[in-house]
Amino acid sequence: MNRAIVLSSGTKVDFMIHGVFSFDFFGQKVWITTTHISLILVILTLLLFAFIVNRKLKKLKPEDVPKGVVNVAELITEKLEGFVMSTMGSSGTKFVNYISTIFIFILFCNFSGLFGLRPPTADYGVTFPLAIITFVLIHYNEFKHQKVKGVLKGLAEPWLIWAPINIIGNLAVPISLSLRLFANILSGTAIMALIYALLSKVAFFWPAALHVYFDLFSGSIQTYVFCMLTMTYIKNAIGNED
Repeated sequence: MNRAIVLSSGTKVDFMIHGVFSFDFFGQKVWITTTHISLILVILTLLLFAFIVNRKLKKLKPEDVPKGVVNVAELITEKLEGFVMSTMGSSGTKFVNYISTIFIFILFCNFSGLFGLRPPTADYGVTFPLAIITFVLIHYNEFKHQKVKGVLKGLAEPWLIWAPINIIGNLAVPISLSLRLFANILSGTAIMALIYALLSKVAFFWPAALHVYFDLFSGSIQTYVFCMLTMTYIKNAIGNED
């Protein structure tokens, strides 16, 4: 399994989609690709960081001043908690862990391109499940707080004739969330692949500036957008609870 495009000039463009190995699963051939490997490395990195912080916290005494990796973890926690609470208000308390988790996960996935990996978020099989989790969370809270009567009333606003459009709009949420993240990260990966293929003889140092844009800047923006939209949808589903 080797996915690459050969241009008319004979130049082979590598989009980093390769089959590493395969195995049979109930008669079907299943491939483990570069996306799976990148995803595993991202998860292992986050688990390792969490393990180190946990070990450090256990050794930390109440009177000790946090430093090193513990200080970094505390800073990240405070910033993410402030981000969620400032957006969702008092209702954000229950969602700090979820939003913080997907924020860090998506951010690390987007940044993985800096280390020569294919960003897992450049695969729709990664972004769509994330959007589905958010979609389920949105409607769980909608039915929990607005009840069936409130949900049906919302679908009929401003007039009953708008109900089909409102339903389609609700069903489009996971698609728009996942496609936005997927398309932006994939486009950056594709552009860098084209640059390395077509300008390989002169691509020495200057592509690093593009990596800063596509992997760092664009990756950070898309992480922020995904989480901000998630919080907005959930906040709207909960309604005026403050």
